Amino acid sequence: MRIVIPDDYQHVVQQLDCFGLLEGFDVRVYHDAVSDPDVLAERFADADALVLTRERTRIDAALLARLPKLKLISQTGRAGPHLDVEACRERGVTVAEGTGSPIAAAELTWALILNARRQLREAMNGLYAGHWQVNLGQRLYGQTLGIWGYGKIGQRLARYARAFDMQVLVWGSEASRQAAIADGYEAAPTREAFFEQADVLSLHLRLVPATRHCVSAADLARMKPDALLVNTSRAELIAPGALLDALDLGRPSQAALDVFEQEPILQADHPLLTHPRILCTPHLGYVEKHSYEAYFGEAFANVREFAQG
Repeated sequence: MRIVIPDDYQHVVQQLDCFGLLEGFDVRVYHDAVSDPDVLAERFADADALVLTRERTRIDAALLARLPKLKLISQTGRAGPHLDVEACRERGVTVAEGTGSPIAAAELTWALILNARRQLREAMNGLYAGHWQVNLGQRLYGQTLGIWGYGKIGQRLARYARAFDMQVLVWGSEASRQAAIADGYEAAPTREAFFEQADVLSLHLRLVPATRHCVSAADLARMKPDALLVNTSRAELIAPGALLDALDLGRPSQAALDVFEQEPILQADHPLLTHPRILCTPHLGYVEKHSYEAYFGEAFANVREFAQG
């Protein structure tokens, strides 16, 4: 059985303990980022199985039609918009999903909040350039953390915020708001109040048709002039261009981003990377040793189980 693993940007997959699960299989790993369907079709042509790293590789009906040998797609984490599950079903390609963990993503989100609020990047850059105490950040104590989406990650963030003596304000579905109230947090009475009252606003929604571009320019314009917007979920939750325009207009004053519409970003002059009030990380939310062992371990185990019938 020939297995292809694309998009191992970091050259780490073969170093994982769980990679031993693929012993005895013919495995080919690619380390670059390729979106050209002709290149992907050539690389996947003799693959019996693909192991996909989250949403890095787009598999649509047109590409599937060029892969007659493909029998299995083993997905790390849940299948998302990158994968045409219906086309897989029509062509008899089995899709094996994995589970996820909120831990690494929640910790990365909190690291971004702390870093952005205390303006650590600017202070550290100044220090390494020979300057001492070049700016003045803010503490989190007493501020309001707005959480849109009270799932596993949102719940962890609420607990972190409580430990830092922050107020927590939740927006989302009725079920999310009621769950937050049951846990002792406040639910925003309206969407408008949610954006108006949050000092730090963090997005934790799955990308589905109903949530695509759900954060509008009007929403951002309601935020406080010293507020921070954090997005470690999906870039497409925010309307195209709305965030850069909002920052230039002064509401909010800061943003911290771990996700982008096109990934990976390899241009140092990208407008999000060069904006003075945006802190960016290269989609690190789930990119962590224990998470990779769990995600790939499950994906590789699904390959073995499929091969064994």
